[in-house]
Amino acid sequence: MKPKTKPGKGKVTNQIRRIRLARSELTQAELAEKVGATRQTIIAIEAGKYAPSMELAFRIVQEFGVSFEDVFQFTQDK
Repeated sequence: MKPKTKPGKGKVTNQIRRIRLARSELTQAELAEKVGATRQTIIAIEAGKYAPSMELAFRIVQEFGVSFEDVFQFTQDK
């Protein structure tokens, strides 16, 4: 039986800024209002300094009308 190994840490990245700007110049404040977050939260998520809760991530994805993977990516460290 193989010993269990702990997964390495990972990093959540996103395409929020790219998608937001491609959608008729939607501002960070406008996106924040539509998804029930603050502008500062959207700024931190776009900068990769904060990973959103699952609920907020789904709200963002639904607002953009794209798949989850189009917005958020997860890369696991080895």
